[in-house]
Amino acid sequence: MHSDAKSKGGSPDGNMKGWLYKWTNYLKGYQKRWFVLENGLLSYYRNQAEAAHSCRGSINVVGAFIDVADSCTFVISCDSQTFHLRASNEVEKQKWVLCLEVAKSNAIQLMEEESDEELGSTQDEEIDYQGSIKQLTGKLDDMNTCNDLIERHFGSLQRALSELEKNPEHDTAVRSKIISERATLFKITSNAMINACHDFLELGQTQGRKWQKILQHERDKRLHLEETIETLAKQHNKLEKACREATTLEGIKTEAVGDDGDAASEDDENEFYDAVDEPAFPTVVEIPGPRAHRRTPSGTSGLSVSSNEGLGVGDMPSSDEDMQETRREAMVAVVESSNASETQINHHVSKRIMTGPVRRDKVPEKPNISLDLWSIIKNCIGKELSRIPMPVNVNEPLSMLQRVAEDYEYSDILDSAADCTDTCEELAYVAAFSISCYGNTNNRTTKPFNPLLGESYECDRWDELGWRYFAEQVSHHPPAAALHCEGRDWTCWADFTINSKFRGKYLQVFPNGTTHLTFKRTGSHYTYQKAVVTVHNIIVGKLWVDLSGETEIYNHNTKESCRLVFKPSTYFTRDTPRKVTGVVVDASGAARYIVSGTWDRKVEIAKVLKERIDKAGKGKPVYETGPPQLVWQKNQPLQNSEKMYNMSGLAVTLNEFEPGVSPTDSRFRPDQRLMENGHWNEANQEKLRLEEKQRTKRRKKEVEAAETGSGPETYRPNWFERRLDPLTNTVAYSFKDEYWQCKQRKDWERCPDIF
Repeated sequence: MHSDAKSKGGSPDGNMKGWLYKWTNYLKGYQKRWFVLENGLLSYYRNQAEAAHSCRGSINVVGAFIDVADSCTFVISCDSQTFHLRASNEVEKQKWVLCLEVAKSNAIQLMEEESDEELGSTQDEEIDYQGSIKQLTGKLDDMNTCNDLIERHFGSLQRALSELEKNPEHDTAVRSKIISERATLFKITSNAMINACHDFLELGQTQGRKWQKILQHERDKRLHLEETIETLAKQHNKLEKACREATTLEGIKTEAVGDDGDAASEDDENEFYDAVDEPAFPTVVEIPGPRAHRRTPSGTSGLSVSSNEGLGVGDMPSSDEDMQETRREAMVAVVESSNASETQINHHVSKRIMTGPVRRDKVPEKPNISLDLWSIIKNCIGKELSRIPMPVNVNEPLSMLQRVAEDYEYSDILDSAADCTDTCEELAYVAAFSISCYGNTNNRTTKPFNPLLGESYECDRWDELGWRYFAEQVSHHPPAAALHCEGRDWTCWADFTINSKFRGKYLQVFPNGTTHLTFKRTGSHYTYQKAVVTVHNIIVGKLWVDLSGETEIYNHNTKESCRLVFKPSTYFTRDTPRKVTGVVVDASGAARYIVSGTWDRKVEIAKVLKERIDKAGKGKPVYETGPPQLVWQKNQPLQNSEKMYNMSGLAVTLNEFEPGVSPTDSRFRPDQRLMENGHWNEANQEKLRLEEKQRTKRRKKEVEAAETGSGPETYRPNWFERRLDPLTNTVAYSFKDEYWQCKQRKDWERCPDIF
């Protein structure tokens, strides 16, 4: 390949411009691009005309690695970005490589000099800080002295006036003179106090401005430190991945057997990433605009960040240009807080009095039993997961009905919502609760048992947590469950099906169904759906879970809504991993509250004080908010939770035996109980027996229906009934409110024999 123009020779300071050929993807190959190396930053554009406004990608050469591939090709890489470049000839390549090395050296030297200057500046600031404290302390001492004198002279003046009132005709002239002298002293000390207060206030204002500058400087350093830590974490993951791949290749070469001596390395199957946690929670958040007003936010920091929804970590664009195309599709805005440095702790969280029975705080530890998962599911790619016979080795000792009950672990958020007088604030709490349902999803990579048809589960925590929950498996094909949970001031119900697809490297779970939530005091009726769950590295690597997509929470009474956006984890943005944002809007479409946080850590809400249009951000709204309130924070994990399937404090109690429950309760499921006790081989055998028993019962009913000519009989749930939902205009399952009465009477005649 030959370029149409020569590169403009590099200068001694390491700056250079010119044409190079950049590798884009396997379809387009190398494409001609205009590169600019300036101030330690290598940027590229489609042509020279774009150099003033449309950068396609850039790399900071300070931490970059420069590698020469052949006579005309070289590679420069930094963090997650890599440029494969080709010059028109060897001379051009040498010029670019030399300028890159010079620019890197100059940038590193400049950073060292700035670090030395910053150290000296920090020492001067420390000295100035001590001097300011000393001056303020002196002024405060003067004010204390004046205060003592004022109290003394005021007491003397008050006594003189009292004596004059008692004996108004005795030595009036002398006493008047005494009162005048003492009043003069009181006036002098009062003026001294006023002057001291003025000096203190003036000094405080002067030093306050200095401290604000120092604080801003510290904030900038903190942000720089966070970016540096993030860069180091990504480099660490990259080196760990390269080391793992090298070890795998070495093992394959050693163990290869055959006439041709070849051993293929499936790099695509071995490629995986671990999500990186940031050390601090952000105070500036991205907010999705309300759907009705097509609001897509923009940031006051001047950075436009893309929301790469639907883009998994294992499915990254193959080039930076592809990434730029994705970024142009969805530009977002940032929210500025009037006091983002302070977080106001929510004081509405209800303080429950823990009563009731003492429950267990652990389950038997998970045995270390290996499983060749690939040999089981390599022929199941693309199939529905519920139809794949899976061993208990990939499960946890809980059924899906029990797993859903974990959604109410943080039901105190709903109790706080019930205390709100503003329905928009109530909606913000509901949004936080819907996010908290995923709090235990991050490290729970095991699969719950699929419930049998007619299987049920109750979780009565009325005395301890103020709610009771009941669920039933109401359909087998497709698998569907219905649930009903009632608290003291709220009621929640739902029915849902789960569609899941195995894609080879990852598994996607699509919850279908609507969750209803009502509050007794305000009468609010909310509906919302669940987000899409993706489990990565199914075959090779460390399993990790991610959420993506949007959910809308809608109040059918007030027409208020909140659209939550779950950002998929990706290394192509600087977003906080597992980030979720949302805006609460009223019936008129005006923003009222901001919801932001991470679905695995904590959620904050902030009231919108003012909304303005960012002209620089193409008319996108920017919200100024009050101090944020922390409304949800994930509980600390149990000790040795990694040995107990990473269960939470509530989860370990869900399968504990309780008297008086229904015979179809999940606690009586034998294969699940055997697995919990560590008898996995017996659990697998029992699981096959239960599944075959269910199939036999279904075939028997089909034969009976064929003999009578009545057609296939539709299964009727024991505790729920199908009704038309007037809000969604779909057929849904409604709770009959008969279970708890039957439990009180110990009437289980309607329960089938499923175990």
